Amino acid sequence: MLRAYHNGDIKARNILIEKNMRLVAHMTKKYSVPDRDISDLISVGTIGLIKAINSFNPDKGIRLATYAAKCIDNELLMMLRAERKVSREVSIYESIGKDKEGNEISIMETVSCEPVDIVDDMVFNQRVAAVRECMDCVLTKREAYIIKHRYGLWGNKELTQSQIADNLNISRSYVSRIEKKSLEKLKKVLEEKGL
Repeated sequence: MLRAYHNGDIKARNILIEKNMRLVAHMTKKYSVPDRDISDLISVGTIGLIKAINSFNPDKGIRLATYAAKCIDNELLMMLRAERKVSREVSIYESIGKDKEGNEISIMETVSCEPVDIVDDMVFNQRVAAVRECMDCVLTKREAYIIKHRYGLWGNKELTQSQIADNLNISRSYVSRIEKKSLEKLKKVLEEKGL
């Protein structure tokens, strides 16, 4: 079916979508909560499935189901992030549903999926480069040290505020103030750049 689709057979594509709808239903279960319409989740998951089928490359050595599961998951997560952004209630620790065993799942636990969209990769890399450039331009050496070590950026070990305070011979609360001020500086510059 994949070969037929890549040779231009749209019927083969439709069959691939239909035959993998069970995977969409399975993937959406972990995001199902009482106040959410399951048909919305299935619609969004189906978009992920279609993207997976359109972009799947069998030469990469992975199964279509594995690749499609990541695409479906990413699409559902993008929807949830967009909803959270609109409602201004973004929290990576907030519950977004339950797994098969009934355990709560947070966004934090699901964002470790590899991006499957090359455009997302390019945008992410552009943002990382912009952050690095902005850090060198707008932050003092101390501010840059705190941000790099607080978040484990560019090969630095992630440290707590207390550990950084000990390293710099300053108080933890002072590290906290510098961190907050530095993040605000970076945010302002990135917003000016449209990132």
